[in-house]
Amino acid sequence: MTASTFESGAAVPGAPGRDPAGHLARAVQFRTISYDDPAKFDHEAFTGLHRYLEAAFPRVHSALTRETVDRYSLLYTWPGHDPAPAPIVLAGHLDVVPVEAATESDWSFPPFDGQIDGGFVWGRGSFDCKAVVLGLLEAAEALLAAGFSPRRTFLLAFGHDEEVGGTNGAAQIAALLRSRAVCPHYVLDEGLAITEGVAPYVRRPVASIGIAEKGYLNLELSVEVTGGHSSMPPRETAIGILSAAIVRLERHPMRARLAGPAGQMLGSLAREVPPVLRLVMTNQRLFGPLIARLMARSPTAAASIRTTTAPTIFQAGVKENVLPTQARAIVNFRLQPGDTIAGVTSRVRTIIADPRVRVAETGTMRSEPSPVSDTASPGYRAIEQAIARVFAGVAVAPSLVLGATDSRHYAPLGCPCYRFMPFWLRPEDLSRAHGVNERLGVDDYARGVEFYKELIRASG
Repeated sequence: MTASTFESGAAVPGAPGRDPAGHLARAVQFRTISYDDPAKFDHEAFTGLHRYLEAAFPRVHSALTRETVDRYSLLYTWPGHDPAPAPIVLAGHLDVVPVEAATESDWSFPPFDGQIDGGFVWGRGSFDCKAVVLGLLEAAEALLAAGFSPRRTFLLAFGHDEEVGGTNGAAQIAALLRSRAVCPHYVLDEGLAITEGVAPYVRRPVASIGIAEKGYLNLELSVEVTGGHSSMPPRETAIGILSAAIVRLERHPMRARLAGPAGQMLGSLAREVPPVLRLVMTNQRLFGPLIARLMARSPTAAASIRTTTAPTIFQAGVKENVLPTQARAIVNFRLQPGDTIAGVTSRVRTIIADPRVRVAETGTMRSEPSPVSDTASPGYRAIEQAIARVFAGVAVAPSLVLGATDSRHYAPLGCPCYRFMPFWLRPEDLSRAHGVNERLGVDDYARGVEFYKELIRASG
């Protein structure tokens, strides 16, 4: 870990030469891709992005201390003039997911060209999540130009490997903070966004603040039997035994629960729906089974109330006339708060109820569900108020993040963790993050920067 302070006298936001959308587009051009294969890691892409950030945000690099953690992650310290209050961590990540070669021709613009067209910044990472990193730096640059000095310290924490688990990035930043006895006031990371026309019967756009995120578990199911010639098959083959086990898992999903983030979300949105539905949503003890059945109709809604079961890999056989001696499958589970890895594993064995099927953990990524952060905390209220000031007329609701973010590495510091991206996500954009034609509206990005400015001013 190294530390350095930078000096520069370049232009500032609001002065000629500042171009926030252009800065984001330029950052997209750095291919900071996280691969499952570490040998593919492009060191120069990350260090090149570091150098670009230094040039694009001169006031930030003059007033803040920048440390590199594990060579490629960045930790900026914006010291407050009052050392007593706990610092606030504002987090994002520098890395992006790869682009599937077969889909490159489907993009409107090459995914790493960073084009601005039709009012959008296009490219991999424009939304997830260089917009968060660049948005925070733009906000800090603008506030510094306006002479703002925070009362409390802010830490801008940008990991470099979130897309493959964050163990070398955010986890190392968190370890560094722990070694300094830092217990943040709260952490705000990427996560949910502002959606419109996504929540059924909700008339207003909704800003969803993630107060928890699901855990992550991969289980390998395997079967070993005596093989042979396909002309003389036994009553049950390795493929048949394993297929039956997977069918049992799919027919017996994990128990649905409205308690926790899902129930809090429904309670918050009850005022936004017609009266009959409002009655149901505000009486969850009475109507819980009905609500669960209704939510089960949508994969997204169903995932918010239970640990999900998703078979993702099935491998068996080497030749069409040979009975395989082995069959193997991977089942991915996203754990609901309240469930545990040990409990889910035990439940899987009970459902399968076949000693011929071996169940074992696999893969390097595993995490228990995060703690559920309080919606009555000063941090949540500050985020909620900043949303209200910048995005007038938007409803705010706590929610559950179905994927994984770097915030889970900060939770052990003993602080509330919230997950929200101040950007508009419309129905046609839901599949773009990690998909084809990832983009972010230029005006939406500008409002996101305003949100970060408002949050920092109000909290600091």
